[in-house]
Amino acid sequence: MKPAPFAYLRPECLQDALEAYADHADDAKILAGGQSLIPLLSMRLAAPTMLIDINRLTELSYVHTDASGVRFGALTRHAQIEHDKRANRAQPLLRKALRSVAHPTIRNRGTTVGSIVHADAAAEMPAVLRLLEGSVTLRSHEGSREVGAEDLFVGPLETSLAAGEIATEIFMPALPAGAGVAFEEISRRRGDYALCGAAAIVQTDPGGAVTSVKTGYLSVSETPLVLDLSDAFDDGELSQTNLTGAGELASAAVQPETDIHATADYRRQLAGVLTKQVIEQAHNHASARTIGGSQ
Repeated sequence: MKPAPFAYLRPECLQDALEAYADHADDAKILAGGQSLIPLLSMRLAAPTMLIDINRLTELSYVHTDASGVRFGALTRHAQIEHDKRANRAQPLLRKALRSVAHPTIRNRGTTVGSIVHADAAAEMPAVLRLLEGSVTLRSHEGSREVGAEDLFVGPLETSLAAGEIATEIFMPALPAGAGVAFEEISRRRGDYALCGAAAIVQTDPGGAVTSVKTGYLSVSETPLVLDLSDAFDDGELSQTNLTGAGELASAAVQPETDIHATADYRRQLAGVLTKQVIEQAHNHASARTIGGSQ
């Protein structure tokens, strides 16, 4: 199929883009990487009357890293972040998750900010933002505001962006000392949407005891899901008994649906299995960082 007819605008600066979006917010779409938008247009699941292409706004293509974390702009491609050494020393979960995003061709073109505000609960980066408690900077003709991940995702493919707002930057906090992260997903073929995916961040104290465990999930809920499983490790030990308990808690908490790819029960089982895997991997990562100072 082909998209419905639309007007096309390619502004030269952010202010022009914001003004155009303010004038056509009810019937316009923003084009950055386009890896989600173009298929929607082609299938006429979206039919805007105007497309605002921001690819000339090179000031929105950057990755900035400091002690607090990583910031990247609306035109920053997945591959830029994936291969940025400073960003991945500060927050290793970025590279771990980005390597599972579709295929290299798509990562070379698709934008991480765009993927996040598309708000697909089957995608990797919304779950990462939610787990890391990151934030997004929103700009409009009237000003700017920052929204935390907890308040960003409000429904399936739905965010709290107001009419006329463009997501211009994402912030991902740095990984604290003594913490480790991991990411795993299961798909029918590499590059497909995951049947289930899980990420974990495990915090340990100087003696190596587990002090907190949080996990994030994709493809098992309507919006990116985060669970605090710290109670399963209240003795501070990463025992098989505690891991099994955490997996059972996760299986009970997720709310998957049956579709042509997998049943809800199978996805629920995967959530439990992947939970145990990512928690153990994240704990090992925390131990390696403590011993060797590596990321």
